[in-house]
Amino acid sequence: MRVADKPMLLVEDDQVDVMTVKRALEEIHVTNPVINRENGEEALKYLRDPGNERPCIILLDLNMPIMNGIEFLHVVKQDSQLKRIPVVVLTTSEEQPDKINSFDLGVAGYMAKPVDYRQFVEVMRTLDAYWTISEVPQ
Repeated sequence: MRVADKPMLLVEDDQVDVMTVKRALEEIHVTNPVINRENGEEALKYLRDPGNERPCIILLDLNMPIMNGIEFLHVVKQDSQLKRIPVVVLTTSEEQPDKINSFDLGVAGYMAKPVDYRQFVEVMRTLDAYWTISEVPQ
């Protein structure tokens, strides 16, 4: 992801999935720090705190307690300070309405979490390759 090694915000409540993401990123030599928040509400607090560095990307699960991913997207994409941060949905949901809602709300991508770890590493490698060469506004 690299964008000057800015942090990545991972919005994910399942600690096994958090560890899997971190392990996969480490395996493909992504050095960006990973900031984890367990729901959309906590993620918004992080994003709105002026003392926190703006992430280069948000990796978002949809199925979370308190404020789910779709609710989070509704808020972020209407906030002029946050709406340009790329959001990639990384979820187990294969539901068509989730995909439609996510893209209607301006996500940069939607990826299903593979159960197989090696396949998951390849998903993360592809994501990294894309965002390493992608131009994003500062």
